Amino acid sequence: MFGWTADEAESFAVLDAYVAGGGNFIDTADVYSAWVPGNQGGESETVIGNWLASRRNRSDVVIATKVGAPSHPRLKGLSAATIKSAVDESLTRLRTDYIDLYYTHYDDESVEVGEFLTTLDDLVKAGKVREIAASNISAARLEESLAFSAREGLARYVALQPHYNLVSRDTYEGELADVAARHGLAAVPYYALASGFLTGKYRPGATVESARSAKAATYLSTDRGRRVLEALTTVATARSAEPATVALAWLAARPTVAAPIASARTVAQLPALLAVAELTLTEAELSLLNDASA
Repeated sequence: MFGWTADEAESFAVLDAYVAGGGNFIDTADVYSAWVPGNQGGESETVIGNWLASRRNRSDVVIATKVGAPSHPRLKGLSAATIKSAVDESLTRLRTDYIDLYYTHYDDESVEVGEFLTTLDDLVKAGKVREIAASNISAARLEESLAFSAREGLARYVALQPHYNLVSRDTYEGELADVAARHGLAAVPYYALASGFLTGKYRPGATVESARSAKAATYLSTDRGRRVLEALTTVATARSAEPATVALAWLAARPTVAAPIASARTVAQLPALLAVAELTLTEAELSLLNDASA
């Protein structure tokens, strides 16, 4: 949202409230938000960097960013040269000398895993990056990458960021989740609220003013989407919770998941997200949601 639908002042307010509410893990990418006319990518990192500098709290938060998105205007893919240029640009925008968690944003099968893993290992050794992670990668390439790191004694992926939520389970569950579990990777799913659909505000006949409304509304046209919405409402009503909180609590309870990622554009959207820390779903509630989303 930062540098897209939330300006710097709004973003600072969200970040302040997030930290005040106990949050400490912030996820961004060098390509955010290049899709906006006039943007070049890096706008989100710049906002976060300005906030870190103004609050002087770098050591209190965990910063994750990414490299290699094919939609980046300049720095596409995972060649050694691209990664080396991208990390320095990200560090400059974030106004920090280290990145806690650095993701390969999308796999680049034109590059051997040895090339980008050796480069990432160099960044760890140089102190620019503390840990590395992967997003949007196949089970086979993830397995290959982990095996290469182990064989060569290089930095290894410690986390995985898959597309995963109550209405999008197929991409992660199965082979990819099995690799993560077998190697002890922490899953940190993106689109945890399905572009806002799982907040419960998208319902038949409702009009929602949001940059993501068209995408979120598509879930209403599916049987799975309607079943999930009904189950979410049932559980949320019984627990006096927001549907978004229930959706995140379901995700947090899934095997391998360490923390779900959710976006907040305004401070008013934060309480439902932070409340996940206090909500543990019962087996019956988890079964209801599992069945609805199957």
